[in-house]
Amino acid sequence: MARQPLPGSRIVTGALAEILRTGFARPGSRVDESSWPGLSGHELDAHADLVAGLLREAGVRPHEPVHVAIGNRALDLGTLLGLWRVGAVAVPVHRAAAPLTRGAIEQATRARFRIDGLALDRIAEPPPPERPLLEGAALVVFTSGSTGAPKGVVLGHDALARKLAILDRLLGFRPDDVVVVPLQLTFIFGIWASLLAIRAGAALFLVQKFTPTALAGLLAAEATVLAAVPTMLRALLADGAPPAPRLRAVLTGGETLTPSLARTVCSGWPAAELVDLYGSTETGSCDFCHRPRHAAEAGSIGVPTEGVSFLIVRDDGTPAPRGDTGELRIRTTCGMLGYLDGAELTRLALEADHFRTGDLARLRPDGQVELVGRSKEIIARGGNKIAPLEIENALCTHPDIAAALCAGVPDARLGEAIHAVVVLRPGLALSADELRRWASAHLERYKVPDVIVFSDTLPAGATGKASRAMVSTLTLVRAETASLGLRDAPAAS
Repeated sequence: MARQPLPGSRIVTGALAEILRTGFARPGSRVDESSWPGLSGHELDAHADLVAGLLREAGVRPHEPVHVAIGNRALDLGTLLGLWRVGAVAVPVHRAAAPLTRGAIEQATRARFRIDGLALDRIAEPPPPERPLLEGAALVVFTSGSTGAPKGVVLGHDALARKLAILDRLLGFRPDDVVVVPLQLTFIFGIWASLLAIRAGAALFLVQKFTPTALAGLLAAEATVLAAVPTMLRALLADGAPPAPRLRAVLTGGETLTPSLARTVCSGWPAAELVDLYGSTETGSCDFCHRPRHAAEAGSIGVPTEGVSFLIVRDDGTPAPRGDTGELRIRTTCGMLGYLDGAELTRLALEADHFRTGDLARLRPDGQVELVGRSKEIIARGGNKIAPLEIENALCTHPDIAAALCAGVPDARLGEAIHAVVVLRPGLALSADELRRWASAHLERYKVPDVIVFSDTLPAGATGKASRAMVSTLTLVRAETASLGLRDAPAAS
């Protein structure tokens, strides 16, 4: 158990705190924002001291979870350092999170305090229970996964610091880089990209709210590295690639990078390297890396990163032969400490020290790993098992389609019907019947979507990633609107 710091003492607790302290101490260090002037490293260090003082005065104990209101502000990173200076564990929660979401996380953590900038609010009276799992922990990141129930992933200082060192060797951030992050700091991608930029001495630019216009302005001005999920890239490139004269790398992950989107990125910014990173919060992220030299090489998640090994396992528990499909399981030195108050969940998620991703994959002849779909997202239509990713990839080969997302929706006759949300390229028109006829020539009949709706964007969750869980919400509403004969209803059938 770490000792309780003396009042007024100034210590650094944990490897991530040391990374921030060292980064903020560099001459010229600062974190900029899209909505407000940023803060220098000296100002962020001073903010961290004020936060630490508030927490000590309130009696926060080592290893105690504290909620941090995140708005992608520079001071949010100073707040994290302040928490870590007193040995507390940060629970990032977005400032605009819905009351039900905040309530669920508060119930799960049983935290006493929430800090927003320098406003420390008491959200519960009794102190949280002693949890050995939180010793050495830096963060509790909540992720709903495929079940929708919030799960607190406990990430340790040492493991995440190891991952940052690996990513530094893999990605080669430079002190002269300007790293633009439109990803929320409640999301593991946004967290590691920001910490890595500070670790490398690069300039960090946080974007409070993603819009193509705001991001285009940053790319035109000075950005050298962009970290964004594919949904953001699709929106940014919908009307053509904005000028990005200094852009040298585009980092993406969090959802599938389709070959068509890879083609658009590569052709739009030919001087920038496209880096696709696959991983989960539970494994510390970035377990596989793929660097397609051109769009024709897209379509896989690549090869394992340093410190990662994997298995592909069939339903009967045996290893899948090369080319056969099975569940992807990952072993890493940078994984989670466990799920908060979830010993049984942790046990089920780990088998022989391998994290069960729930993703279906196969090993290609070239040694790269290719995703087929999610085991919990497999559509059972009329007795056939169908991976939605296969349908999406097929639809995206249509020259008029920019993106597609499919999901199974309960159906009295079929068990599940295939619903698809499709985004057309700008200025193009296509009907659901035309697309279905085209799909019939490119897919087995039972894989052709039963319901197709067109939308300006794919449905997305709070982190900005495309969300299969939202597909049925959109398609059922659009289909009902169409059935009522309203004139502005988009195509659905």
